[in-house]
Amino acid sequence: MTFDELDEFTVEVPSWAYGNSGTRFKVFAAPGVPRDPYEKVADAAQVHRHTGLAPRVSLHIPWDRVDDYAALAAYAKEQGVRIGAINSNLFQDDDYKLGSLAHADPAVRAKAVAHHRECLDVMRATGSKDLKIWLPDGTNYAGQDSLRDRQDRLADSLQRIYTAMDPDQRLLLEYKFFEPYFYAMDIPDWGTSLLHCLALGERAQVVLDTGHHAPGTNIEFIVMQLLRQDRLGAFDFNSRFYADDDLIVGSADPFQLFRIMVEIVSVGAHRPASRVNFMLDQCHNIEEKIPGQIRSVLNVEQALAKALLVDTAALSAAQRSGDVLGAHGLLMDAFETDVRGPLADRREERGLPRDPVAAFAASGYAATAAATRVGGRQAGWGA
Repeated sequence: MTFDELDEFTVEVPSWAYGNSGTRFKVFAAPGVPRDPYEKVADAAQVHRHTGLAPRVSLHIPWDRVDDYAALAAYAKEQGVRIGAINSNLFQDDDYKLGSLAHADPAVRAKAVAHHRECLDVMRATGSKDLKIWLPDGTNYAGQDSLRDRQDRLADSLQRIYTAMDPDQRLLLEYKFFEPYFYAMDIPDWGTSLLHCLALGERAQVVLDTGHHAPGTNIEFIVMQLLRQDRLGAFDFNSRFYADDDLIVGSADPFQLFRIMVEIVSVGAHRPASRVNFMLDQCHNIEEKIPGQIRSVLNVEQALAKALLVDTAALSAAQRSGDVLGAHGLLMDAFETDVRGPLADRREERGLPRDPVAAFAASGYAATAAATRVGGRQAGWGA
C-alpha cells in the first residue's frame, strides 16, 4: 500500500482556530492562547511541524491586522509556513446590520468594498493569492427588502472588488443557507455563488464549506458539479450534526468526507495543479486548539488515502454493467481499509512523528505557551 500521490497534498489552517472560542452563550478561555497574529502563526506552525501537511495559514482581517504585513509573512516563513488565503469580515460592524455588499445605502456598500481593497493590499504584502469572502448579508422578514435589488447591488459590489484584483489573484466566494439571517441569505447556495462567479470571470471561484448545507444535502454531488465547471476554488472543512457546528472534520460523518474525496480523486483535483485549496474552518470550543487542528488535518489525509485505494477500473466496469452492490462494495472496501498504520510508516520515513498528537503533547510547547503568554489581551474569536 503506497500513497505517493499524497506527497504534494496540503491543508491550510485558519489563524482563528487558535484563539478563545465558544458557543452563543459563552466564550471559554484557555491557557496559552495567542495574544496576537504572530503567536497564532507560531501555533499554526506546530501543526505543520508535526504532520507535514499544513504549510499555510489563513488570516482574517481585521482580526489579524498588524502594522507590517511583510514582517508577519517573513515571520511565518521563519516558522516553516506561509500566509494563505485572506478572509474579509462583513459581520462585525454596526453599519452592516442590514447588509454590507448588498446594503441599500451606497455609502455602506462603498465601505464594504473598501475593506476588500484593504484585504487585497494585505495579499500583496504577504504573497497571498486568494481573497475569501463569506457574505453574511440577508433578510429576516418577507418584504424587508427587494430580493432582486439585493442581488443587483451585490453583483455590482463584487464587480468592483474583482476589478481591483491583480491578474494573479483569485476571489473565492462562499455560501451559507441560513444564519445570521433566516428568511433569505443573499448567497444561500452553491448555485447563487456560481452564478456570481460566472458573471465576474474565470478568477472567481466557489468556496464549499461542508457545514453550510441543510441536513441530507448530497455534498459530493455539489463537489462534482463545481469540478465539472472548473469553479471549485476551495473547501472550508469542518463537520456537523445539525448546521454550522464547526466540529473537527470527519468527526460526525467520516463516510461523507470519504465520499467527497472520491469525487476529488476521480478528476485529480487533490493535486496542486487543480488549484483547489483544501482549508479548515473550525473553532475549537471545548477541545485543545493545536491538537484539534492536528487531528483535523490527519482526518483529511486519511479520507484522501482511502479514496486513493478505490479500484477505479473495477468500479467503472461495475457501474457500466449495472452491478449495484458490486459497485457499492468497491467503495466500502476502500472506506473500511485501515490506513493509519501505512500513513504512520510514511510519516516516519519522512522524519515526522508516527503519532503527531502524542508528539505534540510530549513536546512541551503547550506548557511553555501557558507559562509565557501572560499579560495582554488573549486573542479570541473576533480578535
